[in-house]
Amino acid sequence: MYLTMNRFRVREGQEAAFEEVWQSRDSHLKSVDGFESFHLLKGEAADGIRLYASHTAWRDRAAFEAWTRSEAFRAAHRGAGSHADMYDGPPVLEVFESVQSIA
Repeated sequence: MYLTMNRFRVREGQEAAFEEVWQSRDSHLKSVDGFESFHLLKGEAADGIRLYASHTAWRDRAAFEAWTRSEAFRAAHRGAGSHADMYDGPPVLEVFESVQSIA
């Protein structure tokens, strides 16, 4: 498994708008070979910022990289910068390769 995670710092008071953007978008993920799951997680709030993280699980790194080069990726990310006012800085991408898995 290959896990990609984006961490978002959302300005306090913008949480509902942020969640609506994510819940109303067409991610195109279900049609992508190697896609396994997606989760949007809400974290703690402190100092006027609410943390969020999006986690996407992929079969392997090659599947994720193919997604980033696909038309589905471009379609899912159109207009991504149009909501900059709700963020305290850009998202931070982190990627992880599975070392152990227990199901």
